[in-house]
Amino acid sequence: MSSSANRRRSSLTISDKPFDLERSTSCFVHGFLQDERLHDDSLPHTGPENEHYLKDFPNDKAPNQGKDAHLRSRTLTKKQLSDMAFSMRELSRRLGRFKLKLKVRNVFLLTKAHDPTLIVKTREVADWLLSDKCAGPYTVFVEETLRDNKRFDAKGLVEKDENRKNRLKFWTNEDCAKRPHIFDIVLALGGDGTVLYASWLFQRVVPPVIAFALGSLGFLTKFDFDAYANTLTKTFHEGLTVSLRLRLEATIMRSQAGLDEDGVKQGDLIEELIGKHDDKQFTHMPEKTHDILNDLVCDRGPSATMSSIEVFGDNYHITTIQADGVCVATPTGSTAYNLAAGGSLCHPDNPVIMLTAICAHTLSFRPIVLPDTVVLRLGVPYDARTGSWVSFDGRERAELRPGDYVTISASRFPFPTVLPLGRGGEDWIDSLSQTLNWNSRQRQKSFKEWK
Repeated sequence: MSSSANRRRSSLTISDKPFDLERSTSCFVHGFLQDERLHDDSLPHTGPENEHYLKDFPNDKAPNQGKDAHLRSRTLTKKQLSDMAFSMRELSRRLGRFKLKLKVRNVFLLTKAHDPTLIVKTREVADWLLSDKCAGPYTVFVEETLRDNKRFDAKGLVEKDENRKNRLKFWTNEDCAKRPHIFDIVLALGGDGTVLYASWLFQRVVPPVIAFALGSLGFLTKFDFDAYANTLTKTFHEGLTVSLRLRLEATIMRSQAGLDEDGVKQGDLIEELIGKHDDKQFTHMPEKTHDILNDLVCDRGPSATMSSIEVFGDNYHITTIQADGVCVATPTGSTAYNLAAGGSLCHPDNPVIMLTAICAHTLSFRPIVLPDTVVLRLGVPYDARTGSWVSFDGRERAELRPGDYVTISASRFPFPTVLPLGRGGEDWIDSLSQTLNWNSRQRQKSFKEWK
């Protein structure tokens, strides 16, 4: 995290006793990890063994550049990854009990820029934030594509009041990747897909996200849009409760094996990944890394032939999957593709990674739940009849050719989402009942009614 970034102050309320928290980092989450006042005997202090994931990084570098390789979870030792995951879990548990008061100045508005109805509602929220009705002043950032949008009418918003000049700005994808620290909070207007889009935009540092329900699903959208003015007023002035959602870091690794006389790569994937070979010989090279909130799906793609996928956990070979594909999901993503493929529902606070086969060729293959400290690798064996395709939260679909694999581990950058004050796990249970009609049935009659 960049310690040279503008230092911002916020206050934290613990047992109704607020104290100032000096945030010396541009990352919302790691700022708390670095603050000694949030530590006690059950939360490890930042020591030499943990400094590898709290080091500064240049904000002007894109998240997938090679110079950031030391930031990747896949490069950590087993102990380092365990320490990191433990610290994140403890911090999430503590933040769930705190009422955090942030000094909000820059508000990031996110919506579906192609939906006319949502554009109108986005303008409504922007107008309210820029007006005297809220105790700003706030600087509002909206998507660059809305600059000349007639429905949004940016020029009309600014002309309403001279004080609004220079307070309506426009963000680009590059801002999210290179300058995420300039945004204090994200307002997501839409459905769960909009929240996933926020995770996609902020691949490393993520500001706290308040999601207003304007879509068809509601697992991640916790607030009613009709009450946005009251919700934001309370959030900005009375405080908020934050839940840290586990994200996964996934990196595509390309095989460097040579070609035979037929132009086919030759090698043994199991031997290359867990066998005894020369450590100086690089069998694979990283291509691109993504942080994902829901799931990674590796499937057969356009091929009519089922996929053959080798699954590795840390330094051992778990199994070979022959199926239409495999889904690796976070607890947040347990209600998405994972559930449709037969995986279990999982509370988002659980520190696990879920592995579910998609239409497995064997009836004995059942979904498996693994700890969040494991480093998974899904690879296409060299002798596979066809390659596979991998997607990250439903985006950036890429082909895995024989010999290639993707490595998956817990991300250093969780997704901080704002929860309604006073509501913990019950909020997720309510989402199951309302969205999935989970265990909804007519109540069984008592014996008294039969008499």
